[in-house]
Amino acid sequence: MRLLVLGGTSFVGRAIVDDALRQGAEVTLFGRGRTGTDLFPGVPRLIGDRDTGDYAALQGGSWDAVVDVSGYVPRHVEQSMGALGDRVGRYLFISSQAVYVRSGVGPGSDEDAPRRPPVRDTEELDEDTYGPCKVACEDDVVARYGSRATIVRLGKVAGPHDVQDGLVYWVRRAARGGRVALPSSPEQPVQVIDSRDAARLVLRLLLDGRPGAFNAVGPAEPTTMAELITTCAQVAGSRVEIVPVSPEAVPPFFPLTHPEPMWPTQQRSPARARAAGLPATPLAVTVADVLAWDRERGEPPLRHALSPTEEEELLAPKDTSVTRNRTAHGR
Repeated sequence: MRLLVLGGTSFVGRAIVDDALRQGAEVTLFGRGRTGTDLFPGVPRLIGDRDTGDYAALQGGSWDAVVDVSGYVPRHVEQSMGALGDRVGRYLFISSQAVYVRSGVGPGSDEDAPRRPPVRDTEELDEDTYGPCKVACEDDVVARYGSRATIVRLGKVAGPHDVQDGLVYWVRRAARGGRVALPSSPEQPVQVIDSRDAARLVLRLLLDGRPGAFNAVGPAEPTTMAELITTCAQVAGSRVEIVPVSPEAVPPFFPLTHPEPMWPTQQRSPARARAAGLPATPLAVTVADVLAWDRERGEPPLRHALSPTEEEELLAPKDTSVTRNRTAHGR
């Protein structure tokens, strides 16, 4: 299989290229050439820039399939499809669970759940626009390629080379042991998918020529935050005590935590993807590999995290003696 990957040198794209090469695919990369320059020696690289609309390097050649890892706004997709036309057999677009509506959908929802209205009039991506822009991208790919279009809607992805905090924070924190502040309910459901499982699904869908949309979510078994933290501790050989704290006491977007109304977003059904070949790596395996990789790279600072000092202050007993004395004296 001749495969063109738009992106392919950062985390999910890297896992896809790794898996494709292991399966004997002839891979070509398209990107700016600024990241992962030491990766995949011998793999042809076409240099271009989606932000500036530079697709000149794609004027020649043909491929059995393209995997679009780096399309975030409709212009990216429109221009890449215009450059490639029918010189690709299948167009697989990497989308997100953020395409779905945020309320009114219960646990176990599948790929037919309502999506958010598409947005095409902005390229400023935030909590309000990221998902709707992905919806517009999905629609454009399906409109252009029809039965040759495949959509993979990723959940929270975890694994070695993770560029976000996510599972990395909890792996690192649980390994330290002791009392662990959790700004959510211990019973909060959480879904993380191993990047290598997501990559294997992508390749399977391409090899089988499957159209349609697929929820790439994991892990193998339904998991709560308490179970995830406990698994991290067991893998690291540490002991933890989980202490729920107020979500208002920590910075926003704290890793993997969600308010209760959002819990169904962490209970999506992976049934269609499993039937199509999505593997189910045990969470403990993903955790062990993340732990080893994070230690090897020297555990650099994380963006959304509590420092040990901040966590100690958050968990410290509050001195209520002053309040009691004032109450006793009617003040």
